[in-house]
Amino acid sequence: MYNAPPPAGRKLHSRAHDARAGEVRGWSGSKTRESELTVQNGVITDDEVDSSRRKFLTTATVATGAVGAAFALVPFVSSWQPSERARALGAPAELDLTKVEPGQMAIITWRKQQIYVVHRTPQMVETLAQHDGQLKDPKSENSVQPEYAKNEARSLKPEYLVLVGVCTHLGCLPKQRFQPGAAELGPSWPGGFFCPCHGSRFDMAGRVFQGSPASVNLVVPPYTIEGNKLIVGVDATEKGVA
Repeated sequence: MYNAPPPAGRKLHSRAHDARAGEVRGWSGSKTRESELTVQNGVITDDEVDSSRRKFLTTATVATGAVGAAFALVPFVSSWQPSERARALGAPAELDLTKVEPGQMAIITWRKQQIYVVHRTPQMVETLAQHDGQLKDPKSENSVQPEYAKNEARSLKPEYLVLVGVCTHLGCLPKQRFQPGAAELGPSWPGGFFCPCHGSRFDMAGRVFQGSPASVNLVVPPYTIEGNKLIVGVDATEKGVA
């Protein structure tokens, strides 16, 4: 019996199928190996884990130490700062009184205010008792000054006058007019301070004359005198920041 060979198409189909199967096996195999290589290359070794952990712990330790140091410094830095009361009132202001000649006035700053410091001559001090009847508050009963300055000279020492250089009317800056009989103030002027803004007049103790817009005397700030040093902002009786 004659056996016919299988159809050529079927054989070719088988070969093609085998070829495709081989290609699939080959692609699959190559991808599998590639995948295995990728996994192997992507593995994090124990050494790498330990290194990462060490870096993290080192960074965390340094950061914690820095924060701790900062907190430790806070009490010391705070102790260097002035107290709340001192900041509110302002640091004391000092002046060497030997640099102020008799008859002269020096100006210093305390609490952002001008402080007038006058070295009065004996003649200036003598005139203070000669015009009480012309003053609104000759005894300074309604004016502001420390208790130790509540006297005719309004000072710790008669020769040194210390005043806040702000007019008690509207806060202008009075000008010194120490020469008696100044032309702009008349022949009866005994010497003192004149506020050109509104015309208030004050004597050599900062006491206001009648007829002035200002109603009270110039303010005397808290101060003390230690030797030849004037300290404004330190109360003479308390010996502390006023």
